[in-house]
Amino acid sequence: MKQLTKFLFLFSFTILLSCEDKSIEQQGNQYLLEYNLVNSYSLAEYKAEISKSFGENADQVLLFVQSGVDQYKITYHTKDLYGNDVTASGAVMIPADKTDTPLAMASLQHGTLFNEQDAPSYFNSESEVLLGSFFASTGILSGMPDYVGYGESKNSDHPYEHREGLAVANVDFLRAMHEFLKEKNIPTNGNLLLAGYSEGGYATMATHKYLQDNLASEFPVTVSVCGAGAYDKTASFNNFVNEPSAGIASNNRSYLWVLDTYNKAYDLNLDYDYIFKEPYASRIKSDGYNALIDISFNESLNQAFIDDFNSGNLPELAAALKDNDIYDWKPTAITRLYHGNADDYVPYLNSERAFSAMKARNASGVEFVPVDGGTHGSTISSFVFGVLELFTIHKSDS
Repeated sequence: MKQLTKFLFLFSFTILLSCEDKSIEQQGNQYLLEYNLVNSYSLAEYKAEISKSFGENADQVLLFVQSGVDQYKITYHTKDLYGNDVTASGAVMIPADKTDTPLAMASLQHGTLFNEQDAPSYFNSESEVLLGSFFASTGILSGMPDYVGYGESKNSDHPYEHREGLAVANVDFLRAMHEFLKEKNIPTNGNLLLAGYSEGGYATMATHKYLQDNLASEFPVTVSVCGAGAYDKTASFNNFVNEPSAGIASNNRSYLWVLDTYNKAYDLNLDYDYIFKEPYASRIKSDGYNALIDISFNESLNQAFIDDFNSGNLPELAAALKDNDIYDWKPTAITRLYHGNADDYVPYLNSERAFSAMKARNASGVEFVPVDGGTHGSTISSFVFGVLELFTIHKSDS
């Protein structure tokens, strides 16, 4: 997901400002534990850095920049993949010059991370957190959860592409962010904006659905933008089992990670010797989901497993996949889907099927933007400019 930063903003700058460390233990909050001011940028400093990075094109970006940015790390109570209490973390970015005006609150869900230091709360200058800072500079209270498994909870299993594991922790992050804003006496206008790409697209849709189903009065969603997520887990896994894939090791690592997550979360007790051929089974035993699989994913599978899966002889696995399908429901908020039809990482069918299912349920506010010839990487630009468009339109009460 480092492409996200490079493709969009060219924010290849690092601002290291000396600022007072303000770590404050909170009292009386249900979710928020602590917040810590990490960096503070004035409007002039932020504009100057954008001007240096964009040169003659800077004016196009500066049109949206309205404020300096304060960056905070927060920690909060939530649950891990197995329902245990855990302390998690995330980044909150505040438009420093606009905190007297009620503002919209956004939650931006990051994509797949294999590097711990790319989690938002580290404020790595080459990570997706720069997107959150940019939206804060446009006048939006922007949050980015690390997810369980990164940051403060890095020793916990990450609920990779697990519907409830992602949604519960993200909702608790929203609650903690709301408590943080109250501590800082920063008003909100009630507009909640959600967005994410790749795993972030799946996490955004899972969070949106969870909020609508369970907390519609506490956190009504205003707009949700989901890019290239694997919303139909059943169809996606069927595709990986039966169809050739790109054979890219990092892609296969993600597919294996999903399988490993479900194996643990649902106590499937799957035997990887049964699922995978050698040398891949031995690599998985040694390296877990980081195992090197550099051929089409289906070619790494034993035929007996393929036959059993296709014959319905693995009902527990099928049930786990179905439990994480989040494509067939009726969003009541404005919802826009982005996906490139040449995506060789997350199958395009996910967004096609989600859009068709939602329209079949008469979801009037759902839109699908297919990107012709778009790959998983190249479609990021269309997605982010779409987020900018919708967030700009819907960040105010009017």
